Amino acid sequence: MTHDETVPGGDGMFSLHGHVAVVVGASGAIGRAFASALGAVGAAVALIGRREQPLREAADALVAIGVDAAPFPADMLDVVALSDARNAVTARWGSIDLLLNAAGGNVPNATLADGGSPFDLELEPYRQVQELNLIGPLAAIKVFGPALAASKADDRAIVNVSSMAALRAMTRVGGYGAAKAALENVTRWLAVELARGGTRIRVNAIAPGFFVGEQNRSLLLGADGSLTARGRRIVDSTPLGRFGEPSELASTAVWLCSPASRFVTGIVVPVDGGFSAFSGV
Repeated sequence: MTHDETVPGGDGMFSLHGHVAVVVGASGAIGRAFASALGAVGAAVALIGRREQPLREAADALVAIGVDAAPFPADMLDVVALSDARNAVTARWGSIDLLLNAAGGNVPNATLADGGSPFDLELEPYRQVQELNLIGPLAAIKVFGPALAASKADDRAIVNVSSMAALRAMTRVGGYGAAKAALENVTRWLAVELARGGTRIRVNAIAPGFFVGEQNRSLLLGADGSLTARGRRIVDSTPLGRFGEPSELASTAVWLCSPASRFVTGIVVPVDGGFSAFSGV
C-alpha cells in the first residue's frame, strides 16, 4: 500500500474529502474533537449546538486551520430548529453524508446523592435524561437521515456516542446508564433496518471510557485537581491507569465514517483504556 492509502489525511481508506459531516453537540469537548478530526481528513463540517457563542468559537478555530466549517445553532430537541439547520447545511454544501451525535449528558437531579436511596429519585429527571441521550439523537437522525439517504457519496454513516454506563451498572447514575443502553439498542436496530432497506447508511456507536468534562468534573476531581474517591476507583479499574482525552475518541470516529469501515455496521466500539475488559481482579 502507498503512504496515502494508509494514513489519515491521505487520499485512501481514511480520507473524507468531498464529504459533508454534521456534528451535533459540536460545542462540547467530544463534539469539537470529532469536528476537528473529520476536518483534518478532508470533510466539510457543520457544527450544531445549543450554545451559540462556543459553537461559533469552535467553528472559527477550525476555519483558522483551513477546515471548511460553519456553525448552525440549534437545540437538538427542537425538530423545527434542526430542520432549519439541515436546510442551511444543504444550501451551503449541497448534501449531507455523515451524522455524528455527540450531544448528551446527565441531569443533576437524576444523579443519586452519595448514600441516597434510588426510591427517592423523582421520575421527571429520568425523563429529562432520556430526552438528552435517546430522544435527542433520534431527533437528529429523523431530521438529517433523509439527507444522508439522498446523498450520492459512497460513504454514509451515523455515529452515536454511548457510555460505559450502558454496559455495566454504575452507582448513582442509573437513569443515564439506561438512556445510553437504549441508544445502543437503537443503534443496532437502525443499522439493521437501514442496511436491509438498501440505504447504504452504516450506523455505529462509540462507548467512551472515562473522560473529565464539565458535567462530571466534580464527581471525579476535587477542587485542587486530585482524584475523588470515585475518580480513584475508576482509574484503578482502568488498566491504562488514567482518564481519556477527547482527541483519543476522534480516530475511532474517523474510522467509522471512512471507507476503512465500509463493512462495519451495528457495533459499539469501546474506547476506554481497557475498563470494559477488566474484572477488577
